[in-house]
Amino acid sequence: MGSKLMHAVQYNSYGGGPSALKQVEVPIPAPSKDEVLIKLEAASINPFDWKVQIGKLRPLLPRKFPYIPGTDIAGEVVEIGQGVKKFKPGDKVVGMVNPFSGGGALAEFAVVKEFLTASRPSEIKASECAGLPVAGLTALQALTQSIGIKLDGSSERKNILITAASGGVGHYAVQLAKLGNTHVTATCGARNVELIKSLGADEVLDYKTPAGTALKSPSGKKYDGVVHCAEGFPWSTFEPNLSVNGKVVDITPTLSSMATFALKKLTFSKKQLVPLLLVPKGKDLQYLVDLVKEGKLRTVIDSKYPLTKAADAWAKSIDGHATGKIVLSSKCAQ
Repeated sequence: MGSKLMHAVQYNSYGGGPSALKQVEVPIPAPSKDEVLIKLEAASINPFDWKVQIGKLRPLLPRKFPYIPGTDIAGEVVEIGQGVKKFKPGDKVVGMVNPFSGGGALAEFAVVKEFLTASRPSEIKASECAGLPVAGLTALQALTQSIGIKLDGSSERKNILITAASGGVGHYAVQLAKLGNTHVTATCGARNVELIKSLGADEVLDYKTPAGTALKSPSGKKYDGVVHCAEGFPWSTFEPNLSVNGKVVDITPTLSSMATFALKKLTFSKKQLVPLLLVPKGKDLQYLVDLVKEGKLRTVIDSKYPLTKAADAWAKSIDGHATGKIVLSSKCAQ
């Protein structure tokens, strides 16, 4: 397929925002060893995508321009590379594109490593799984690996706080935490309080109220773990609300939070700020897809756009008030 062209979205330099996204025709990539070529049905945008564009990860990303952004893709396998055992053409899948590879998910076709791909039952819409690779895996790893919650409910009951719970990571974290038999306190905007309750949260704070600003549980519970999906909040806000061994998992670590993490380690404090660096795994992605199939996890979709309107979706993500996931498709938005 390498000689044929596909429609894609790309940008040619750092900065420029949504207006810098160009609709282009480029060659369809060919899968290398241990890779599958996926025809796009749905993709989702993450803040990571536009943070790369503004230069937050330079000089690591992009490796070169022009650059096709996007990591999350759901679609159909159309070609497999040498050594691929688990998938064949025609399989419905969801995968995570390696951002260090040449092409991203905002294109009609994308190449994904076999170990970053999961099977998707054909009865589940692509849009229901397209948000899982980055946001779902981040929520899963924050809860299970960083805080130590077993999602089968076998671990000791813990009190969890999830900030920005109506966002991409947050709305998955609420649902996953409840599978782990936890007491969940969540923060979000007033318009989303009922939604977050419907996803299972025990207590929901409007982040603009005094209690929401102070992150205090209405029931007075101390948090054993925090999945911190919001921007900001100094350590001094978290510390009085934590149990003796409480952990704050920062999903968007900054230099400041990394410094706090190092300082807490040096002082041997049992209360910790832990930066999360996502390590994606296909088996974890498959676990999330299976939860969707079983009706135990759902993707809240804020809005849908066709690939040709990627700039509008980009702007919506940058605005920072999306409820759940922003999804793109190769066809017109439905």
